[in-house]
Amino acid sequence: MSPDGDARGDNAMYERSSVRRRHPLLLAPLVVVLVAVVGYVGASIYVYDRLSKVEPGCQGTPPNDPTSFVVDGVDTSPYIMPAPRNVTFPARDDATITIDAWFLPVQAADAPTVILVHGLNGCKRSGENLLAAGMLHRAGLAALLIDLRDHGDSTFEDGRFAGGSDEYRDVLGAFDWLRTQGVPADRIGLLGFSLGAATAMIAVGEELEIAAVWADSSFGDIREAIRDELRRSGYPTLLEAGGIFAGKVLAGDDLAGHSPLDATAKLHGRPIFLTMGSEDDRIDPGDLDELAAAVRAAGGTVDVWQVQGARHTQALRLYPDEYEQRLVDFFSAALGPRS
Repeated sequence: MSPDGDARGDNAMYERSSVRRRHPLLLAPLVVVLVAVVGYVGASIYVYDRLSKVEPGCQGTPPNDPTSFVVDGVDTSPYIMPAPRNVTFPARDDATITIDAWFLPVQAADAPTVILVHGLNGCKRSGENLLAAGMLHRAGLAALLIDLRDHGDSTFEDGRFAGGSDEYRDVLGAFDWLRTQGVPADRIGLLGFSLGAATAMIAVGEELEIAAVWADSSFGDIREAIRDELRRSGYPTLLEAGGIFAGKVLAGDDLAGHSPLDATAKLHGRPIFLTMGSEDDRIDPGDLDELAAAVRAAGGTVDVWQVQGARHTQALRLYPDEYEQRLVDFFSAALGPRS
């Protein structure tokens, strides 16, 4: 072989050797990115799995019913009600979900009626639900206490909550059922606590015939609420997007599909009452002002009650007399004459 041929062969071997040496350097960033993505997805799935679970059957709640129930620190005897009518109906647009409820009518079939929506891991047997229902019922307003999906005696769908983005259909199913019972739309209001408050706000935004809503301790923007929950539980807030993605993939839930804050632009003048404790340890107390400001920015009016010293959904128990007065006055004005 000529010297030129030897040189060309040596150069080719050198170039192949250089490429082999560079391959690890080229692959290293890709490996780092891949590991980071896999780690982020795995962490997101883990956190979503832990934080989205619902305890089946309203675990830990006493065997309350309208004829006998207890609430810590409150004499419930003035709020005892007659035995309820147990009813079931489908969620709106989803016949696979059956909602279990207690209906507490009053004398007039077309009396103002309030649908009560419990919080996460609660149910229609929750003491706060029954206490609020008793306040309304003894003032001549009918009450419908529902179990959201995956809670109480309603359909156990997947054991996950969706931040109100699925559950609002359960509330609208209750509204549809009341309409079949002859209750006029302008006589139907919603009352919710915590997750139930957020769900009620989403529902009133999606159904323009609901007359009024009372929201106790609702979050505002759903994405910010997810970040707050991550922070409260000791997880990094950067998992917010991953958690939303995990919800879509694992449960088919669009956690960010609806938000109470978005619903404020859809009230179109309908009455809304917002209340929250100044020391709320679950929802950022600043959400109260944010929601109220959004209602006003959309041209609406809102009643606001920040309860000094109260923690999450605690106002009802700390100040039952004032709570009852405000609650009855609000729904009496919003839904028309009582029975």
